[in-house]
Amino acid sequence: MNVNSNEGSFDPGLPEAGTWTILALYQFKSFPNYKDVRVTLQRFCNSIGLKGTLLIALEGINGTVAGSEKAISDIKEFLSSGDLGVAFDAMSLKESFSDVQPFLRMKVKLKEEIVTLGVPEVDPNKSVGRYANSEEWNELVKDPETLVIDTRNDYEYQVGTFDGAVNPNTKSFREFPAYVESNYKPGDYKRVAMFCTGGIRCEKATSYMLLKGFKEVYHLEGGILKYLEDTPAEESLWQGECFVFDDRVTVTQDLSPGSYDMCHGCRRPITESDKAHEDYVKGVSCPYCVNEKNSEQKKRYAERQKQMDLSAARNCAHLGVNQRTKSAKSG
Repeated sequence: MNVNSNEGSFDPGLPEAGTWTILALYQFKSFPNYKDVRVTLQRFCNSIGLKGTLLIALEGINGTVAGSEKAISDIKEFLSSGDLGVAFDAMSLKESFSDVQPFLRMKVKLKEEIVTLGVPEVDPNKSVGRYANSEEWNELVKDPETLVIDTRNDYEYQVGTFDGAVNPNTKSFREFPAYVESNYKPGDYKRVAMFCTGGIRCEKATSYMLLKGFKEVYHLEGGILKYLEDTPAEESLWQGECFVFDDRVTVTQDLSPGSYDMCHGCRRPITESDKAHEDYVKGVSCPYCVNEKNSEQKKRYAERQKQMDLSAARNCAHLGVNQRTKSAKSG
């Protein structure tokens, strides 16, 4: 396949309804020539009909893409082949399925970090905590000598978390180091166990904790989504739903779409009660973000919602919003 073909010059064909495959992937691996291969990677993705976003940085690759079953197979093979100068041959991979293409375009972005912590000395390619599978994780959570930290943002914690997990009350992952510095010292607990949605934030978090002198540090292998996939409901220590970064908004214990909607002003999960609040304006604001946006932003969001409503009335997709995905399985 000619990866240097012009964008849009190859028509890979569209899968039949219900057969779009969504692939979430990441791997921490030294990627010194990442800036030089962005265009090559973009062209390859375009040539096989993928859409979504891939982030590449010196420390590795992270992202989510969607396409036909063959396109997903092709991108996995391409990234692991070494054709980019680095063979991503141990990627964390999770698949789900949709009856619509959930992304509008394909973007390959250059970043300083594939998940932003803001501590340059942290390098998961050099050191990370010990992985715990689902069974081992249950034992850690039950152990009173284990400090269990939810490394996700506060709104994610509110939707669901593990029994007894600590909420750092962070608005972004960048705030995590300051939270640790202010609250914990090595030796305070026998061990520390951390978790996140898919595993990538915990790679950084455990590397940071080791850097700060914490000795026995664990993270949930594959994140919450892998835990929910592997753990029978009667054995699960998960409480509530899990926020996900697509139009399902949340998933339940069996990985089916959850009960939350999304505020398209701030992208936080919202309930039916939130939508009944006086501060909720569809597509513009919710009780959580009404005071965070200025009048110009709200005006812009209102116009976007107007166009979305017009598109819906005409039964066509609007470029400002993805159609809601229907996951058959998360892998």
